[in-house]
Parts: sequence; structure tokens; C-alpha cells
Amino acid sequence: MAQTRIITISREFGSGGHTIGKMVAEQLGLPCYDKELVKQISTETGFDEDYIEEVGEHAPGKSWLAYAFGIQNPTVPDRGMSMNDFLWTVQYKIITELAEKEPCVIIGRCADYILKGRDDCFDVFIHSDMATKAERIVRLYGETNQSPEKRLTEKDKKRKVYYKHYTGREWGMSQNYHMSLDSGKLGIEECARIIIEASGMKK
Repeated sequence: MAQTRIITISREFGSGGHTIGKMVAEQLGLPCYDKELVKQISTETGFDEDYIEEVGEHAPGKSWLAYAFGIQNPTVPDRGMSMNDFLWTVQYKIITELAEKEPCVIIGRCADYILKGRDDCFDVFIHSDMATKAERIVRLYGETNQSPEKRLTEKDKKRKVYYKHYTGREWGMSQNYHMSLDSGKLGIEECARIIIEASGMKK
């Protein structure tokens, strides 16, 4: 097996996966792509970053509107392509290029699937119990008119459907990752430590 160069972090909403990925990258001295990846997609497509983040968790709609946006946008090469599919192809290209360019940590965006043919990737899924995730999102993002449990369920449902649509695999299924960690049980710092040690990457 080749030496690990890339760590991908997939995560449930509220599990702290973003924080863990950032921590791993900082401790290893690697670039971390999450919001940075969205910025690159935005630069290449001309779409607003908030729009990319939102669309990036929805499977393509079949309505005429989804395709109308593609028809009206001059950056879309195939006028029969939905905006979701167009953004997926750009995302796929950028993640593949980043993996070729340098060792890094990539958070979300189906990077585990996109890079599945490489033997220098270490894929991790972060999950946690509902109570821990609910407390975390309220602390980080505040209260809304929806219960934190409903926010968590809806967000992860979108991620699951999106992942299934583009990969044909089940999001969060342990067989699709090299490691699955419970951040509520282990803690953020311990998850980062375990990932670094298990990946074999040197600080």
C-alpha cells in the first residue's frame, strides 16, 4: 500500500468533523480544503459560495427550473445539464487536481468517493450521538425556529441523498471508509490524534 498523502473527512452535521479535519491538517502542516474548496468552485464557475454550499447537499431536481439555470448560464458547457450536475463535474475535477498537486486534508464534498481509485488516501467518517450534536450546533450556530434534532436530521438526510445520487453508495456505511469515529464518545482532540496515528502520516 502506498504511503498516505490525502486524508478525507466525511461527517454528520454537528459531529465536529470540520474541526477535527482542521486540527489534523494543522498538526500535520497540511493544507485543508473545505470552505477553500467552495471558493475554488466559485472562482471557476462564477457562482456565489453560499449557493454552491447549498446545492452541494442536494441531489439534482428534475424540474424544468433546475435545467433552465444551466441553459441560461454561459459557463455550463452542456445546456442539457442541470446546475447540480454541472457543479458536481467541477467539484470532481478540482478535488482530483488537488489530490495530484499536494498532500492535504479534504473535508466533505464526496472526496472519499471521488478519490476512491487512489491507494494513497485515508478515508474517515465522523459521527456522534444526537444529544452531543444538538448541543454543538446550538452552541455554534444558535437557536432557530426548528428544534436542533430536526435541523440535524434534515441536514444529514440531504447529505445522504446527495451522496447516494452521485456515488451509488450509502453515506456513512463503515465499509466505505478506512475508519469511523464517534466524536461524542472520544472527543475532538482524541479523534484528531487517532486519525493522524492511523494514517501513518508524519508531523
